[in-house]
Amino acid sequence: MSQSPFLPPIRTRPRFAATLTATALGVYLLIIVGATTSITDAAAACGTWPGCATPTALSQTELAIAWGHRLAAVLVGVLLVGTTAMALLGEVTRRVTLVLVAAVGLYTVQVGVGALTALGGPQALVPGLHLALGVGIFTLVILALAWDLEIATGTDDDAIDSSPEPIDPTSNETARVVPDGGLERAKLTAFAYFKMMKPRLMWLLCLVAAAGMALAAGPDLSRSTILATLGGGVLAIGASGTFNHVLERDVDQRMSRTADRPLATDLIPVRNALLFGLFLTGASMSVFLTINLLAAALGFVAIVFYSVIYTLVLKPNTVQNTVLGGAAGALPALIGWAAVTNEIGLPGLALAALIFLWTPAHFYNLALAYQDDYARGGFPMLPVVRGETVTRKHILYYIAATLVGATGLVWLTDLGALYAATVVLFGGIFLWFAVDLHFEQTERAAFRAFHASNAFLGAVLVAILVDALVLAGV
Repeated sequence: MSQSPFLPPIRTRPRFAATLTATALGVYLLIIVGATTSITDAAAACGTWPGCATPTALSQTELAIAWGHRLAAVLVGVLLVGTTAMALLGEVTRRVTLVLVAAVGLYTVQVGVGALTALGGPQALVPGLHLALGVGIFTLVILALAWDLEIATGTDDDAIDSSPEPIDPTSNETARVVPDGGLERAKLTAFAYFKMMKPRLMWLLCLVAAAGMALAAGPDLSRSTILATLGGGVLAIGASGTFNHVLERDVDQRMSRTADRPLATDLIPVRNALLFGLFLTGASMSVFLTINLLAAALGFVAIVFYSVIYTLVLKPNTVQNTVLGGAAGALPALIGWAAVTNEIGLPGLALAALIFLWTPAHFYNLALAYQDDYARGGFPMLPVVRGETVTRKHILYYIAATLVGATGLVWLTDLGALYAATVVLFGGIFLWFAVDLHFEQTERAAFRAFHASNAFLGAVLVAILVDALVLAGV
């Protein structure tokens, strides 16, 4: 019987990966709790350390937050030290061990900074130092997790050497059949135009814009602003999707998941599709102009960026297409903020940054599931060019960056406990499925991680809406 790579009770590498994941989530939970403690000023109400005296002026909520922060610090510290000890005694690489040891060292410093802050107040040290140390520890643990999984589950070269055999466009005859009846033909054509607008993207991007509006206006958000912003956004998304269908119609014929698109099957003439896209663009600008010029300008930039820069320049030419293309999904956050304030503010930029960082962690899963299809289309997606192992590692990197970005919103806004709990819960689910993807390495696992990323962002955006629109007015 072969010897276990780790001591009991860990024993196996999947269990060590689970322990590292739990450690990363524990550190992240501590960051969120610490940020909440700072914002609510609960730390200032508890001026002793390591215990927490209970002044008569301290409310039960502040006391619970202050004590929760300190108890979480103890538990996470024990978990971090235990995980590091397991790495020192187990079969891990030198760099994994070193970053975990460094994390323990930083954690010790962070405890000292926390003690000085509690005794001397938030001005005793450099503002934000405690948070910066927490982010640094979290980053080190994520690096240890990503590097260990790369060694344990990856291969040196799993990129696609040559494009798979292209599909036969004529084999998809069902998409080419046009009914003889006038009503059925009209229904099929109408659905084709609707499909060109990429309706699956609309709900999430509209939710992003709604979150931007909610952060800017809070409970005072007007119904007319909501309707005009979301209406213009739907039209802008439809225009972008239509132009994307036009520009990629030849490539779509070579990919199985897109071969039934209306332009790939000649169901809609190219001229008609272009006119439809121009109509949607004009309609979108008309609606946005009822709000303000900045919202209309940002909407136009979003259409041009997705239709031209992403579709024609980034997607077919660079392996960083998914990363840079995230700007298209981030723009609705700025549109929502600008629709209320007629300017671009820091919280709006922070929300846009969150979407930008989330995009690679989200779409890399889809790229893994459809890597053969992307290879047929000639797109230099990360798993096609650099392989599955690198892609899975980068998913972890961008999940970590996304969670750090979510913490930034806590510091820049009045978002409260609901938002913090949602980020930790759904961020943990997202991270867990990404770790599971390293071990299962199947299309099914990639889709699970893809749906988990959707659930994460959807839940976080809803939490922003509830916190900003409902709880802020209570």
